[in-house]
Amino acid sequence: MSAHYPKLFEPLDLGFTQLKNRVLMGSMHTGLEEEKGGFEKLATFYSERAKGGVGLIVTGGISPNVRGRLAPFACQLSYPWQVSKHKKMTAQVQAAGAKICMQILHAGRYSYHPFSVAPSAIKAPITPFKPKAMSERQILNTIKHYARAAKLAKKAGYDGVEIMGSEGYLINQFICSRTNQRDDDWGGSFANRSRFPTEIVKAVRDAVGDDFILIFRLSMLDLVEGGSTLDEVIELGKKVEAAGATIINTGIGWHEARVPTIVTSVPRGAFRWITARLKQELTVPVVATNRINTPEVAEEILANGQADMVSMARPFLADPYFMQKAAEGKSDRINTCIACNQACLDHVFENKRATCLVNPLAAYETELVMTPVVAGAQKKVAIVGAGPAGLSAACFAAERGHDVHLFDKATEIGGQFNFAKQIPGKEEFHETIRYFARRLEDAGVHLHLGEAQTVESLQAQSFDDVVIATGVVPRHLDIEGAELPHVLGYLDVLRDHQPVGERVAIIGAGGIGFDVAEYVTTTESPTLNSEQWHGIWGIDTDYQNRGALLAEPLAEPNPRKVVLMQRKASKVGAGLGKTSGWVHRNTLRQKGVKMLAGVQYERITPTGIEVSIEGKRELIEADTIIVCAGQLPLRELEAPLVAAGVKVHRIGGADVAAELDAKRAIRQGAEIAAVL
Repeated sequence: MSAHYPKLFEPLDLGFTQLKNRVLMGSMHTGLEEEKGGFEKLATFYSERAKGGVGLIVTGGISPNVRGRLAPFACQLSYPWQVSKHKKMTAQVQAAGAKICMQILHAGRYSYHPFSVAPSAIKAPITPFKPKAMSERQILNTIKHYARAAKLAKKAGYDGVEIMGSEGYLINQFICSRTNQRDDDWGGSFANRSRFPTEIVKAVRDAVGDDFILIFRLSMLDLVEGGSTLDEVIELGKKVEAAGATIINTGIGWHEARVPTIVTSVPRGAFRWITARLKQELTVPVVATNRINTPEVAEEILANGQADMVSMARPFLADPYFMQKAAEGKSDRINTCIACNQACLDHVFENKRATCLVNPLAAYETELVMTPVVAGAQKKVAIVGAGPAGLSAACFAAERGHDVHLFDKATEIGGQFNFAKQIPGKEEFHETIRYFARRLEDAGVHLHLGEAQTVESLQAQSFDDVVIATGVVPRHLDIEGAELPHVLGYLDVLRDHQPVGERVAIIGAGGIGFDVAEYVTTTESPTLNSEQWHGIWGIDTDYQNRGALLAEPLAEPNPRKVVLMQRKASKVGAGLGKTSGWVHRNTLRQKGVKMLAGVQYERITPTGIEVSIEGKRELIEADTIIVCAGQLPLRELEAPLVAAGVKVHRIGGADVAAELDAKRAIRQGAEIAAVL
């Protein structure tokens, strides 16, 4: 047990076995499950987190049969010959000191293939395939398939299974009248609708015996119309507990819900209140989840009696040694998950391997390897630019053993992250800058801030390699009136805090345009005020309504009238992240921000900006015009250095500046450091 976070590191006795701490690494599908040789990579991925001190790991979802697969070639466990690849993984994880459970997930109508089945033939809004209604025989067989998968999981060496009963997947579809419109013994009354999960838990318990962890992921908040009531959630919790569940894990929101549950603008620990409510009704351990990303938040939840365990998923993508650092009282050294979704969930929904924006080694532990340099092969390396790309390159290169000097003309590290961290809902970006500052110290990087470099200054120091990570400069808007005093660039607003009028026109609707729109329309960040945030997104924390949804969300105060424009004819915000873009669009829409596509900028006048839309010219009145029209790479040092015979590498915005991309920048920094 750690003196720093005593509740977090308190063992949990399950009767037949004990967990060494109160942390469950939540289920995440990485895509390695389907790759050739992927289970060997998964074994390294999970065992790295086990070495880092997590007590219990839950795998990504594994289907119990063909129809339940998430996609045509998604992973399932139905036959003895499939066991061997799992065995390699479980043995490696357990040897590293953790327990591991396999999640059994039947996608139901969320399956992305034409063979999907569901309680009723009702198409989901997030897949093009309409499911077939399950016959009673299919229902009974599916229950057997869950039990078969659990039995095979035990044979594969797992310590238990998690039955996925939330997030709108098959079991959740049976529970809710929204998706279960049957008139037989599996539909209608809640007693009938709850038969399916109860029978599954019973069958699994019978198949695996008493000495096996059985977690049930209970949808405590559906956040959709026609969702469960609080009484139904409590009743189901008691039923699955009686049927043999060892632990009740929390599920928040269906995938089709129009309420964000895990993006960075969600307050930390925003859903602890519902876990606390359920904990009063159940006797088995209850797990809190969603946006718990620091040991301080986790300890607070446990110390307040709001849960018996906490689930953290993406925080272990960001830092596999989260628990070890917490135990040693080094929480300031933790690489905090910023909940950006860009490299994890966005990748999964694009059929790419999941990784992490702030930790590009995640799920690439066997491929992107930082081998220590051999004695005598150390280099003296200059990295110019202390933004995300430069910070990544500097830390990894120094940790490998190189003599690294990091330069920036600014007086602080962080580059563009220093502007992003000011955006309401992106406060987590402070954590990444804090993390890199500590890591630079630990790695022994020589940091030179407030020092602009020249070709001559770099040559004079005899560097073996120079890495150009100088970032970007905003693109100039070349139209009449661009020089007028009420025309500002995004840096004028976010860096220099120049005053902004009540009527604002924003030119450019990429990520920066959306950030600036959020910045100028927010008086107080709801992310820092859970009560306000719940109201704005229409979450009924009194749970008086089905699905815990308010009849009407609260209006968020907006001090300005804002128009957000883009040249492209495509939907405004189409280039934002797949799993977070809708949140940004909805937020601005709720504030009355007008979004215009297919705009031609004609000229700026003292009273606004003249534009043409579909050939029609109009004046958009504005007190302030903010230009967010893209960036250009800043690489003026590169050509003369190359000409002088210096070995030069280019990364981050200095390499590609089409749209600011911290994910690519940090990964490029790691990749160049690995080969220096």
